[in-house]
Amino acid sequence: MDSALFLDALANLFTVEVLLAITAGVVGGIVIGALPGLSGTMGIALLVPITFGMDPVAGISMLAAIYTSATYGGSISAILINTPGTPAGAATALDGYQLTRQGKGAKALAVSAIASMVGGVVSAFALLLLAPPLAQVSLAFSAPEYFLLAVFGLLIIGSLSAGSLLKGFAAGVLGLLLATVGIDILTGYPRFTFGTTALQSGIELVPALIGLFSLSQVLILAEGREGATEAMTKGLRGRARPTLAELKRMAGTVVRSSGIGVFVGILPGAGGDIGSWVGYNEAKRFSKGAEKEEFGRGSIKGVAAAESANNAVTGGAMIPLLTLGIPGSSATAVILGGLLIHGMQPGGALFTEQADTTYAIMLGFLLANILMGIIAIVGARYFVIATRVPMSVLVPIIVALCVVGTYAVNNSVADVWVMLVAGLVGYLMRKVGVPPAPIVLGLILGAIAEKGVRQSLVMAQGDVLGYYLSRPLSLVLLGLILMSLLAPVLAKRMRRSVPRNAEVEA
Repeated sequence: MDSALFLDALANLFTVEVLLAITAGVVGGIVIGALPGLSGTMGIALLVPITFGMDPVAGISMLAAIYTSATYGGSISAILINTPGTPAGAATALDGYQLTRQGKGAKALAVSAIASMVGGVVSAFALLLLAPPLAQVSLAFSAPEYFLLAVFGLLIIGSLSAGSLLKGFAAGVLGLLLATVGIDILTGYPRFTFGTTALQSGIELVPALIGLFSLSQVLILAEGREGATEAMTKGLRGRARPTLAELKRMAGTVVRSSGIGVFVGILPGAGGDIGSWVGYNEAKRFSKGAEKEEFGRGSIKGVAAAESANNAVTGGAMIPLLTLGIPGSSATAVILGGLLIHGMQPGGALFTEQADTTYAIMLGFLLANILMGIIAIVGARYFVIATRVPMSVLVPIIVALCVVGTYAVNNSVADVWVMLVAGLVGYLMRKVGVPPAPIVLGLILGAIAEKGVRQSLVMAQGDVLGYYLSRPLSLVLLGLILMSLLAPVLAKRMRRSVPRNAEVEA
């Protein structure tokens, strides 16, 4: 990045609108993450409509801030009440809750905030350094590569977003089928619209996102399971900030776990939960003597390892998202929808034609992680209040936001019906263990895959196999597709290699 581009990016970043959006995203993300049962994915989906009237830098930066801050926010309820607000906070609960029982909950929260900030900052620098060269590769893509890239994305998110390969693929296929609704991209004939004018433009992405992720989760919460109503306030007494000796002792662990998190994040579908457990396991393995025995009983290093790793995953997951359009998690799948809504197609164009906007967003991600650390350290005690909010209060508020946000996109009642149907479908899918993320990927990548395959069939002039095998980039993508089929097996082995089932004294 040359100096002129860097100055342009800074000029786009340091505006009142962008700074307010990042701050709101950080605070909102921490609160959402701290609420048991809610997730960053849900918050991002709910706020996508709000970004419509915003500058792309402000809108996407806010979504990215929610993503990374919600990951940290999950540690608050994990530490205080042994209930991770997000899956990525499960490893933190092992030692964090034990520290709370020992009256060191405030210190555990501070360690979590510092480690999360460092992990996020490291991943932001990795994003700035690795994304541009990888994006250059995508400039050589043509119709065959775009088709294979879409297939690659669907295979990865379909196979790793849930425990069942079959369920993931089924959800991805459903998304592809829904992507065919509307006007045919080549012939101009309506398909599967059933005479409904509103469906001629296809299934709108934003109503589908809100329904599948936000409304469906609210329906799950409305079944009667209340969030925690009382925090372990006694654990918030005493010294809040770690001593200099404690910071030095956990520095190596934080750096190592941050590197692990970035690597895991780049692997599409792995997610923050795997990153946190791998980082925690490696921290325990590198520890010796009495320090190793503390793990699971109230180890500061255990909290630091898990939190730095899961927040480093966020920046790592943004790398394949911005360069290839491959989401590394369900949250980045929703952010992909936000990018497309703002006319930002992932790939080389982001780093050439829209370079000033793209670099401003990446610098905004870096700023969001720094701001998250500051706000978390100063306001951790106040975010505890979020763990006490009953679901009976949250559910109606979120449902109202779902309806208002959906209608505001196009001022269309038809979009609200799409959202409601998508919410019901998402709820039923969650009940049977089918992930909603592949459906969104099918909607997003379906049109790209269809256009790519139909154009490449024309370009191949009858020799489809020979045409694909004659293109080096196509061969690379075919290899990645084959590797993705083996990814579920590798993910299960990674999960089994860490002490996920370690018992925590209640």
